Formats: sequence, C-alpha cells, structure tokens
Amino acid sequence: MPAGLVISAPASGVGKTTLTLALARAWRNRGLNVQCFKSGPDYIDPAFHAAATGRASVNVDSWAMDRGTIAHLVGRGTDADVVLAEGSMGLFDGVAARGVSGTGATADIAEMLGWPVLLVIDPSGQAQTAAAIAAGLRDYRAGVQLAGVVLNRVASPRHEDLVRRALNDAGIAVFGALPRHAEISLPKRHLGLVQAEEQAEIGKLIDEAARFVAEHVDLDAVLRSAASWSPQPAVNGMNVTPPGQRIALARDAAFSFIYPHMLEAWRAAGAEISTFSPLADEAPDANADVCWLPGGYPELHAGTIAANARFRSGLRAFADTRPVHGECGGYMVLGTALTDADGIRHEMTGLLGLETSFAKRRMHLGYRLAALAAPMPGHQVGARLRGHEFHYSTIVAQPDTPLAVVHDATGAVIAETGSRRGQATGTFFHLIAEDR
Repeated sequence: MPAGLVISAPASGVGKTTLTLALARAWRNRGLNVQCFKSGPDYIDPAFHAAATGRASVNVDSWAMDRGTIAHLVGRGTDADVVLAEGSMGLFDGVAARGVSGTGATADIAEMLGWPVLLVIDPSGQAQTAAAIAAGLRDYRAGVQLAGVVLNRVASPRHEDLVRRALNDAGIAVFGALPRHAEISLPKRHLGLVQAEEQAEIGKLIDEAARFVAEHVDLDAVLRSAASWSPQPAVNGMNVTPPGQRIALARDAAFSFIYPHMLEAWRAAGAEISTFSPLADEAPDANADVCWLPGGYPELHAGTIAANARFRSGLRAFADTRPVHGECGGYMVLGTALTDADGIRHEMTGLLGLETSFAKRRMHLGYRLAALAAPMPGHQVGARLRGHEFHYSTIVAQPDTPLAVVHDATGAVIAETGSRRGQATGTFFHLIAEDR
C-alpha cells in the first residue's frame, strides 16, 4: 500500500522543489518506486519530478479540477511505494473564491487525500519564531495533519539548536536540518525554474541533492510519518475531448508549457500526437488535422522564430485548411509581432493580429475561467474552460474577434479575451480542464 505525503512550506522560495526531488531520488536509490504530483498550476515542476523518479508527474488542482478528476490522476500512484505531492506557494495560499473543489491551495489536496504535510521551514533571520510559524500552520485548519518539519538553510549548529528546541517544545517533529549548500540550488528565470530539459546536468544536481538530504534528514522517520493510502476508485476520468484525431504539437525550448495530464488525456481518448520544432525550422505534420502551439519562452527565441521561413510558411499553409491554436507564448507567435526585452520588434506568423511586447514587462498571473464565444479546437461555443495565465508580456494590439469572455478567480472580467481569425485561435491561459 503506498505511503502518501505532501511537501509544503509557509511561502514560495523556501526549498519545496529541492526537498521533493532529493527525497524522491534518495528513496528511489533505496529501491523504492516513487510517484510525484504537483499541487497547483505550475507547469515546470512535473518535468523535474520525472527526472528524479523516472515516472511521469502531473498537476492536481482543486480550483480547476473536480474530485473525480483528481482521484483519476492520483490513481497512477497505486503501484508506487511512496507518493509525494509537492505544494505551491504557502500551504494555505489559494484564491479568494472557491473553484470546482477548492481554492487551489495545497491544503485542499492534503485534506482531500488524507496525506500529512511535511513542512520545509527556512529559519533565516529568526530562531524560535520558526516554531510559532510551524505551530500556526499545524493548527490553522482542522482537516490538515502536520507530519513534521525539515529545516532549510540553517546558519550554524547553535542556530539549529535554538530552532529545534522551540519546535520540540511545540510538539512538532524535526526530521532534519539542512545547512546552506549552493551546489543544490536550481537555476531560475522570470517564469520560475529553468526547465529540466534545458539543464544538461540536472541528473547530477538531483543526485547531489539526494546525497546531501540523506546525510542531514532521517529518511526512515519521514517515511514512517507518511499516511498509508488506499486510493478510492475514480468515478470518472478526465472527460477531455482532444482538439483533433491527429495533432501536430510544437515542442522545443520555446514551446514546452503544456500540462502533462492534457497530453495523456488526448492520447487516452485516441488522439495521435506528432511533435515538431519551430526552433529547428520544422513545419507541422502535413497529415495532421489540427496544430497546437503551447506556451514557453518565445521571447527568448524571437529572432530565430522570425527567421525560420519554413516553419512560418508551413504553419500559414496549414492554417489555410485546418485549425491552429496557440496558448500564451504560442498565441504570441500566431500574432503579427513580438517585441523582445531589448526593444527589438520581431515579425511573427501573422495568423492573428495580436502584437505583444516584453520591453515594458507587466506580470499577468492567475486562474482563468473562459466562456467560449467562438469555437476552438476540441471545444464548442459556450464551453467553460478553466486554465491559468502567467506571462510578462504587454498587449500592444488584440484586434481580432474575441474568442471568449474571460474572468479571473474573483469573477472580474479581464481584457485577455483570446482571439479568433479564420482557422486560427489563441488564448493567454493554459488549459487545465473543462467544466463538466
């Protein structure tokens, strides 16, 4: 029977991902099968999980998904020895208004699955106050159980002793304390961690993190704190309609942000997916009946995309007769032009009139609920789609027919409506699920 555990923290940037990867690899090195999940809409971390465990990881999200979908997704952990769900932001951080089954908080998943929470606490600049924070998190919500704490970035043995004593007095188990160790820091960029597939040394970094954590954390005690988990059968699956039978999917360093569970759902529904690389100047498969451009980092490769004539002409020819859809970065590439952070304007494919700029960056972040005013691949007019938007571009022009009426998680209407022109559609949000 698998043992389930949630890795969380009081805030972002404390070390959740590093600890999750280290624990997963350390237990895998001991011969255990480890399955990871990501709570929340982060589309970068699952690839790191897969690198650490050798098993695909997917997102589970209480704002966008119902309990049946979450049960279906976590069911992949039934043959594992250990199941780890890495949280996002702080343990109780979500949106103000409840979504399908919660607010998107990690605590929702912990309570829903009955898994205790292993807290990562960074006591930098404090000592006993760390125990007050941990105790507050333990007592904040009755349905969430705290397994214990791992301390991260401890300054000295004296510092560790002060924090440990306070946590012990509060009745909170301390499974280990990690000194500062630059060799296990994961590189970052403006949308989060640099993608796993872009890091040639990611395996060595995870191995070093596993070695370091095994040296300072009681792995057996952490494993004993996990809950024996007997998953309930899912009443239904993802209920996802693929955008087509044969899907040409852009896939490279500029087009990589698509949720793994969406690809799996498309394949499970019988769709065939062929990938192509715009950065390698490849055109979509001529035998496909729909083309999908995910988000990613087109702003870092705008000059290459603008210069790749075979990709641009091939995509235009494809769109003459078949649907093409872009999400976030893919939407920007379907547009007329993209201005990069240096103020250089690059011509894009021109299938849509959208023009965006990174010269004056503005962060757009949050859940999105879209009611389609026009059809897009896989979804008809009136469909209600749930997704997540995260980018730093500014809209210079968005002249085409709006694709949807889009609300944020509070119900406020937002300007990023998406667009439709001919066979081309695009959205700034990344699709997570469709309301049933």
